[in-house]
Amino acid sequence: MAVSIVLAAGALVPIGYVVQAAFAMGGEQLAALLFRPKVGDLLVNTVLLVGIGVPATAVLGVGGAWLVERTDLPLRRLVAVALAAPLAIPAFVASYGWASAIPSISGLWGGVLVAVLAYFPLVYLPVLAALRGLDPALEESARALGLGSWAVFARVVLPQLRLAVLGGALVVALHLLAEYGAFAFLRFDTFTTVIVVAYQATFAGPNAAALGIALAVLCLVVLTAESVARGRRRYARVGSGASHPARRLPLGRMTPVALLAVIALTAAAIAVPLASVVRWLARSDLGALGPVIGATIQTLGLSLGGAAVALAIALPFAWMSVRHPGRLSRVLEGAASIASSLPAIIVALALVTVTLAVAPGLYQTAFTVMAAYALIFLPRALVPLRAGLAQVPESLEEAARALGVRPAAARLRVTLPLLLPSLAAGGALVALGAANELTATLLLAPTGTRTVATSFWSAASSLDYPAAAPYAVMLVLLSAPAVALMFAHATGRKLR
Repeated sequence: MAVSIVLAAGALVPIGYVVQAAFAMGGEQLAALLFRPKVGDLLVNTVLLVGIGVPATAVLGVGGAWLVERTDLPLRRLVAVALAAPLAIPAFVASYGWASAIPSISGLWGGVLVAVLAYFPLVYLPVLAALRGLDPALEESARALGLGSWAVFARVVLPQLRLAVLGGALVVALHLLAEYGAFAFLRFDTFTTVIVVAYQATFAGPNAAALGIALAVLCLVVLTAESVARGRRRYARVGSGASHPARRLPLGRMTPVALLAVIALTAAAIAVPLASVVRWLARSDLGALGPVIGATIQTLGLSLGGAAVALAIALPFAWMSVRHPGRLSRVLEGAASIASSLPAIIVALALVTVTLAVAPGLYQTAFTVMAAYALIFLPRALVPLRAGLAQVPESLEEAARALGVRPAAARLRVTLPLLLPSLAAGGALVALGAANELTATLLLAPTGTRTVATSFWSAASSLDYPAAAPYAVMLVLLSAPAVALMFAHATGRKLR
């Protein structure tokens, strides 16, 4: 428990940075920096981006999942995979693809277009999983009472998808608040893009800190709104429910329309970015791949190190949550996860401030980068570990101790081998998220470090699109395994 308390305190460093920055500046200076026309413009941009982008991703995610799981849409297996595939293309790579294909794309609507196409699978996957877990008897009863297909969906199915939709929408909103590269390409100012510019101009001066406070407050507003919208309603059913599959609705004359909609969506989300990447890749010097290989090696080293740190931090929290549940364990687990709800730029600024004040020798070292990855992606390690540990019977350890094995040895010899799949899944998700991370890496990486993401950004932001193309391909290849894991988790079984 003491270890968990210490780790939770460390995870609260970004929150402490925000509070300390506010007090350090004082009310007058903070007000002067926040109540400016520029900040008002950023607030309007951010509210519009979230207000338009999140509902759009929700509509696409729910609609795609419903078509795959509840209709007789042809080629459903292929469609199910295609609708998840955009997650394999990082948002800033998708933005690079669109910006190089249509140079005039920019501003709010360009940002909304790219963000929605990149992030709608974050709603689609949880909704697909939720649809598969619904009891079809409820829908059949509603139809027996005379409700039509649309009425059944609106009054029976959609309310049961509330948690999945809100959870996916929350993740999308936090991504929109944190995204840097995609919007910088499109010349669309958000709090994150301006914070990065302010940091580079004044080296973590008061302007960057003030904007970071505003961004953190926006994140807390989004988290609070999601919590209120979620409410306390229970959705679990009593009993096992119907064992037969849900009846698929015939699309009839709407089949061609549905197929064309899916084709248009996947073409915009996948084909346009990849076509641009392939076009520029054909013009690049494929004989000089040494820098790409070097950047990949450095990326793997940092991301695997970050995954190891995240697993080491997550394991005590998962153990407390499963083996010693209670109010304290919930508080500690929440404290450990709160940093992940803040944009990576806030986490990076916090680590810059702390390392310079407490341990200057750690500033711009690999350790600081890996610590940032661990804080940002901690839930990716915690969730699989918690689920895996819950499936390990405690009686196995008790049996080992009854045979004279010490408690620590019993955990290593009995529990740890059973946790290896969960450790592998959590580590893979953290490592692959870290491999695509841009803002924290730009701020914290040691001088001379070139990850795939930062190398891609360096070339693409200089409009050297052919040089950026090999790095874009590598980013997609590094992302594909994580998407496969997420899709497998969401489906759980083969499509019928």
